Amino acid sequence: MSELRVQANPRAAARAQPYAAAQALSAGGFAAATREISAWPGYAPTPLVALPALAASLGLAALWYKDERGRFGLKSFKALGGAYAVRRVLARQGLPAKDVTVTCATDGNHGRSVAWGAQVFGCRSVIFIHETVSEGRAQAIRCYGAEVRRVKGNYDDAVRHAAAEAARNGWYVVSDTSYAGYRDVPLDVMHGYGVMAAEIAAQLPAGVVPTHVFVQAGVGALAAAICASFWLRWGARRPRFAVVEPARADCFYRSLEAGRPTAVHGDLDTVMAGLACGEVSQLAWEVLETGADAAVAIGDASALEAVRALALPRGRDPAIVAGETGGAGLAALLALKERPDLRAQLALGADSTLLLFGSEGDTDPEIYRRIVGRSADEVLAA
Repeated sequence: MSELRVQANPRAAARAQPYAAAQALSAGGFAAATREISAWPGYAPTPLVALPALAASLGLAALWYKDERGRFGLKSFKALGGAYAVRRVLARQGLPAKDVTVTCATDGNHGRSVAWGAQVFGCRSVIFIHETVSEGRAQAIRCYGAEVRRVKGNYDDAVRHAAAEAARNGWYVVSDTSYAGYRDVPLDVMHGYGVMAAEIAAQLPAGVVPTHVFVQAGVGALAAAICASFWLRWGARRPRFAVVEPARADCFYRSLEAGRPTAVHGDLDTVMAGLACGEVSQLAWEVLETGADAAVAIGDASALEAVRALALPRGRDPAIVAGETGGAGLAALLALKERPDLRAQLALGADSTLLLFGSEGDTDPEIYRRIVGRSADEVLAA
């Protein structure tokens, strides 16, 4: 049996409870980010893919997959957040871009987005990676002109190191996680992620609102942005919302269980590299503390199974290229297939319509080839 745990949220808001007006994420912030990002060269909505054969095999009415592999050529949804936040930092500071250095810590994708944004808008970037980030992901960041520095420890150690170096050198931190005294930039990042929610609302068939959304969480920025966007848009009709995490980096699972932000320590080693985070973002917690209905913790074997299932589809479903993090939502569904008790806890049944976020493609092509046995191009050509 696969590694799987489900934690219901005892503080989940009732369906009829409106989105809290005091929340920092706002309809105006989401709209501003969408206006800005949709005007960038190369912008196009990413596909929302229907997977009817996979849905039937999982005992579901429908399954929708938001495929972010093609986002601005970066193979990840992170292009929406990091680059938008770089743009906002430059606008706020009012300095010549050449005089500005932006920095962040990353598991791979966020740093790639910040580096790309720095290149596009003309400033310098220094990106910190921790010990277990693959060299392939490090090189993908360097390709956008960033200086990449590897530091000891895990992701959360790298976050603290980046903040200290920024303070020492007069750099600007562009992080997707918020903490005491640092909120404006992560808020920009999260409003950027809301572009996906706006696209999905336009792409779904008229009148269709998913019954469930499964979103992967590292620090929680993506999950909270999507939760807030849909809560603002659909109100009482909003979907049930489950946060999916690696079992070895399950900070939201533990936080929902404890009723307060709870850190996970250690090396956080998981194949889901983009989710190897041990501390929740304060901004994300403010939304998900009541906006999430549950957290689902999964093992690495399920994540690898999901990557292969998308590459080798059932029936007439299209082949999809997803990285280990990108397939996390599907990984949870695959693990839940043989657990009717946990499916019932999540109110999953034959009438359920699921929305998943394919947050990344083959961001490390060599790792992808090892998992699937062929390259992304070969998968899509089959």
